[in-house]
Amino acid sequence: MTQAHEKLEALEDELAARGADGVRLSLVRRARNFKRSWVEMAEALSMVRRKNLYLEWGYQDFHSYCQRELLLTRATVDKLTGTFAVMQEHAPQVLQRDGIAQPIPSMASVDYFAKALRGAPENDDEFALPDEQWDELRHAVFDDNQPVAVLKKNYDSVFFAKPEGAEVVETLEKTRAAARRLEGLLARATPLSEETVREAMASIAALREAIDAAIPEAKANVKRAS
Repeated sequence: MTQAHEKLEALEDELAARGADGVRLSLVRRARNFKRSWVEMAEALSMVRRKNLYLEWGYQDFHSYCQRELLLTRATVDKLTGTFAVMQEHAPQVLQRDGIAQPIPSMASVDYFAKALRGAPENDDEFALPDEQWDELRHAVFDDNQPVAVLKKNYDSVFFAKPEGAEVVETLEKTRAAARRLEGLLARATPLSEETVREAMASIAALREAIDAAIPEAKANVKRAS
């Protein structure tokens, strides 16, 4: 049993002994089990935020309540409530499934669908994807329950395609970051002679200068291509 699970179990016992609000107690119980039933957790959290129930429990902020009482980080809470909202809008029928005979897609898979939606250009017919491709992704996520690894393999090139030239910019930026890390390592490489380190540092500085000069032009080429 993890430390977080133990804390939640102790809190559940404490709240039950105090005769706490049933909804509040239910949230703690769901926090213990949300990995098995993330939709229930997400639904309950969405209700708590919508009705501001955390105020009745002595918290001034929704995320503070989630972190302090349920031991859920802001990122986890936002992902839970965000993916639940996407399911409500795009696949409400999934919320009626029992999770056993009718499996529920993983939070990661629904989040993949949500990211695809956020990345879609608005009111841009030239770059809009055909309805058939969206239907295929929706079916893969909500009907076939494909894991996110399979979704990435099959659909990244469609829904997250990088504009022409973007990989060049990405490579340059990664090379610049690697050069900075190498400079830091060389500064601590005491077994090397001062002359060796100095020459290497000079070469890295020249490399970084060349990269800094090349990146703006590479970014401009991406914008022109897009």
